[in-house]
Amino acid sequence: MKILHILGLASLLWLAGCASTSTPGISPATSAAPSSNNSDAGIGEAPQIPTGPLRPITAGAAKGHPVAGISAPADLWDRMRRGFSMPDLDTDLVREREQWYAARPDYMQRMTERSSKYLFHIVEELERRGMPTELALLPYIESAFNPQAVSSAKAAGMWQFMPATGTYFDLKQNAFRDDRRDVLASTRAALDYLQKLYGMFGDWHLALAAYNWGEGSVARAIARNEKQGLGTGYTDLTMPAETRMYVPKLQAVKNIVAEPARFSTELPRIENHPYFQSVEITRDIDVALAANLAGIRLEDFRALNPSVHKPVILAAGMPQILLPWDNAQVFRKNLAAYNEGQYASWTVWTVPSNMSVSAAAQRTGMSEGELRQMNGIPPRMMIKAGSALMVPRAAGTRADVSEHVADNGQIAFTPEIVTRRTTVRAGKRDTVASLARHYKVSAADLADWNDLKASSSFKAGERVVLYLPMRLAASVHARSSGKPAIRHTSAHQMAKAAPTSKARKGGAPSRRKKR
Repeated sequence: MKILHILGLASLLWLAGCASTSTPGISPATSAAPSSNNSDAGIGEAPQIPTGPLRPITAGAAKGHPVAGISAPADLWDRMRRGFSMPDLDTDLVREREQWYAARPDYMQRMTERSSKYLFHIVEELERRGMPTELALLPYIESAFNPQAVSSAKAAGMWQFMPATGTYFDLKQNAFRDDRRDVLASTRAALDYLQKLYGMFGDWHLALAAYNWGEGSVARAIARNEKQGLGTGYTDLTMPAETRMYVPKLQAVKNIVAEPARFSTELPRIENHPYFQSVEITRDIDVALAANLAGIRLEDFRALNPSVHKPVILAAGMPQILLPWDNAQVFRKNLAAYNEGQYASWTVWTVPSNMSVSAAAQRTGMSEGELRQMNGIPPRMMIKAGSALMVPRAAGTRADVSEHVADNGQIAFTPEIVTRRTTVRAGKRDTVASLARHYKVSAADLADWNDLKASSSFKAGERVVLYLPMRLAASVHARSSGKPAIRHTSAHQMAKAAPTSKARKGGAPSRRKKR
């Protein structure tokens, strides 16, 4: 710094010496300004020499943009304060919220400590977009900076995206991950949304109200006020209590961050340095193994990668993970040296047809309880065809899960059909296939229930075991009440007894019509 100071003084002295030197033949009236009709003005012309004593250089105002200070921010809070640019809201609700937060130092401490992992990235993104940096405080209001937060209305993540809004902003929500919780993806989507809302309303307070209440609701509230000749600012609109408190909450937190001493609050120091960095992965890898290779606790890994809700990361859908800055290189080094077998012990199986949980468990080598727990299968539900289930990965499997499945895999259910054992008697010419069609069961199941082949035929009057849904079984049982067995009319006999389409078209009398 001393050398720079000396060089600065020397430069000023040199300039002063040049300015005081007179040059013969130079007129003091020669203009130093470039000619408007000569792009090479000044070439071959002498500069204007000031007359009279030199005046000291004084501070001047820069037009168009403020002058940035040359001192580096002391910490991230200082950096954030320099970017505060939203109009301040000064109301009784703001003062009430200030007191509420100031009276809960433990809550503020936990909340700000939790935010320390994410704030640098958010502030960087806001500055890159030229947005007010107090918007970095919005997750304090939305979720207390908890990326795993889920509201009663099913909004998720630290920015609290509803499922439909998340889908609109390209936040994947599938069987393996929920990008509404992802640190990078959800921050990108939230700032995109806020910019869109600001573009609609031209006012940050109204944009924030729309973020909470919905853009349509704010637009209708503005239209109502315009119709009545009333103001259309944030404080003028009639809003739900939650939205009316929304901006005052943010303003209160902003005021505390701006002047913590005034509220007897101590903010934990957050270095003006990235907390995490992205690391590329090219193979499916267990969450526990990734945390171990990075040398961090599993809960710390999940805090930076909260979108993953299965024990494995599918590289085709999530090709990068976030790790603490100093642990990223540790992970790369340990991953390159890892030779203890597969990276992933889980994979995805796509269910080929509607299947009971017990049947699916048998196919995958899992217990029914393990399959339900791993895939969140509720009681009394069957798994629908096409569902993507997380299952153990065979030791020799080399292929990772495809991008299509990793990005779009879902699990769907259908109510489990409770069946009852029922016995019927076959009709003439009945087969396994014809009875299966009649009772809407699979031929393979009917053959299995009766220890037959699917191509078998029945003798007239032969007993046939069926497992039918309760309602159908009760109906069959009611018709056979008092009889030793149910007499079934064969499909062939039913077709023979039914009137032809030609007779029906010709107006043949109904069999139910009175004679």
